[in-house]
Formats: sequence, C-alpha cells, structure tokens
Amino acid sequence: MSLTVYRKAHFNAAHRLYRKEWDDAKNYEVFGKCSNPLYHGHNYELEVGVSGTIDDETGFLIDLKILKELIETEVEIPFDHKNLNEEVPEFKTLNPTVENIAIVIWNKLRAKLAKHYDISVKLYETPRNFVVYTGK
Repeated sequence: MSLTVYRKAHFNAAHRLYRKEWDDAKNYEVFGKCSNPLYHGHNYELEVGVSGTIDDETGFLIDLKILKELIETEVEIPFDHKNLNEEVPEFKTLNPTVENIAIVIWNKLRAKLAKHYDISVKLYETPRNFVVYTGK
C-alpha cells in the first residue's frame, strides 16, 4: 500500500524577476511589477508530500518530526526573511520565479531524503498562484 503524507511550512521572502542582460524597460515588459529594481515580497506557503509505503514496525511512512526539521533547515532558515536574489546562493544566477524556487526546494529535499520516497513540492506564491513539482 502506498500513500502520501504532507507537511506544511511558511516563509516570507523578497525577490526580483529580471534578466541582467536586459534593460529595465525590457524587464518590465516581460516581468511587469515583479521586475521592480527595489524588489518585492511574498508570503510563500509550502506543502511537501512524501509518498511511499508504511513501515510495519513503526506504522509511519516517515516520522513527521524528521520531515519538519528537514524543511526547517533546508528551506525555512535559508529562505525566510531573505532577499532571494541577494542572499540565497542558488538564486545568484537563477531567476527566482515560483517555478525555480519550487525546483530548488525539491532538489534540496531530494538530496536529504531516502531514495525510496517519492516527493512533491507545492509552493504558493499567492493564494491564487502556485506550482507543483514532482521531479518529473
């Protein structure tokens, strides 16, 4: 039997969507207000899903305390109240779109979780705009 457990998390971060090789007019044309040279912020909501089979001994698919701590160390501490473009190494050269943020989070978690788990990352940039990434 396979099932999925979820853990929710939250972080606030600022970012700017732009390409360095474009001038401000071109960046505004493509990214709109999100290209503000002085940045803007979001209250991100994160849902991490871990899928697999239940361990017969523990009755857990995964100990949710472990997942909570992993999300805290890999996502919340490095991203919360940060300027993603300036303070988070993964975005020094990668445009911090919600799509790219979700992929970075997935990669960070994938590297720390046992390979027998399937994982998904659902990241809300706003209550109406979100992305789901499963590594596929």
